[in-house]
Amino acid sequence: MISHDQKAANRQGWRVAFASGLASYVDAGAIAGTGTALVILQGSLGLTPAQIGQLSGLLTVMIAFGALVGGRLGDRFGRRRIFLATLSIYFLAALALAVAPSIALLFVGLAVLGLAAGADLPVSMAMIAESAPENKRGKMVTFTHVLWMAGILGVIVISIFFGNAGTLGAQIIYGHLAAVALIAIALRWGIPESRLWNESQNNPVDEERLDLRSLRALFSPKLFPPLAATGLFYALVNIAANTNGQFSTYLFVNVAGVDVATASKLGLGILLLSVAGLFVMMRIVDGANRHRAFVFAAILALVGLAIPLVFGVNAITLVLMGVFGALGGAVAGEPMYKIWSQELFPTSHRSTAQGITIAFARLVAAGAALVTPLIISAGPALLFLFLFVASAAAYLIGIFWIFRMRKFLKNDDGLSATRTAPQNVAG
Repeated sequence: MISHDQKAANRQGWRVAFASGLASYVDAGAIAGTGTALVILQGSLGLTPAQIGQLSGLLTVMIAFGALVGGRLGDRFGRRRIFLATLSIYFLAALALAVAPSIALLFVGLAVLGLAAGADLPVSMAMIAESAPENKRGKMVTFTHVLWMAGILGVIVISIFFGNAGTLGAQIIYGHLAAVALIAIALRWGIPESRLWNESQNNPVDEERLDLRSLRALFSPKLFPPLAATGLFYALVNIAANTNGQFSTYLFVNVAGVDVATASKLGLGILLLSVAGLFVMMRIVDGANRHRAFVFAAILALVGLAIPLVFGVNAITLVLMGVFGALGGAVAGEPMYKIWSQELFPTSHRSTAQGITIAFARLVAAGAALVTPLIISAGPALLFLFLFVASAAAYLIGIFWIFRMRKFLKNDDGLSATRTAPQNVAG
């Protein structure tokens, strides 16, 4: 029987998970929305493939830089103050892009948009983990990826109706992101500061309290292994996810030969499968079957990437890749990274650690995004070979390093791996 206090804790946890998790919505919306908007604007603004690559890379670089800065500020000044400020900046940038898109404004607006989105991510993830009941922490953190998918869904729905409407379609995409950011600000306003963060700051004997010198602790033998492992895993697995998010419309339109609205309809079905996979992830993540599910999902994702590599790039192979990738990535992708990032770091360093790993992953993705349109022009098979190798390396890191990593961290805040998992692993 669930007590009244437990019910209240669950309600508050879900409230924080939704309001903070909207960071994932606006992050995904910025990536997928910009990918679609640039395809829409390539005609009216005369964008070249090189400029599309530069703008996509710029957005990803600024998300990386924002995560690095935001994670540090979140540990130093608190979760609440930072995630209200970052989302306010995001709102202004999205509004500017919606009002008057131009090549110059795209470069400035996407830089600010990426900075704000990136800064919000690690702080919001830490807030959710520190507010969730212990037996639902994995589920609530995973729920943020449902909101990430919802951000893509919002872009797809707009693209179905306005993808062929020219500049107006791009303006609506950014306008809806500004509206969601404003709603999130209102929802976050009533959320109190993280109790665990307050305790870590108010404890005068807490040696883990963050200052400039304590950043060195992240590179100590105690914390560097999980920092390196989660950073490498996320960087490698995110290359395929980020490429699909930014360039799926580009591939459908410029390689497979379908229009934006049709590409968006196909993407909608794939997205619904991703959401279904995430609900499966939410059921298993706090239990003992996490490892087996991860291995199975990794195989699915690799099969998906192999299909266009072996059979060529067309609408059918892109859809099949999306189906396998949607189901596999829901478990063996970014959602699992988010779980590991909460479990392997103490409160005083959690946001900073995530900021570093997110920044590293997004910088890697930015480098890939910068040259992706040129690689596609030279031969899309090269792109999918690269995505397959990078993803395979990520899954090997997850299976043979992170899942076998011993729980050597002090359990200072109750965010260690689920108690029902094997006792000698971190996953």
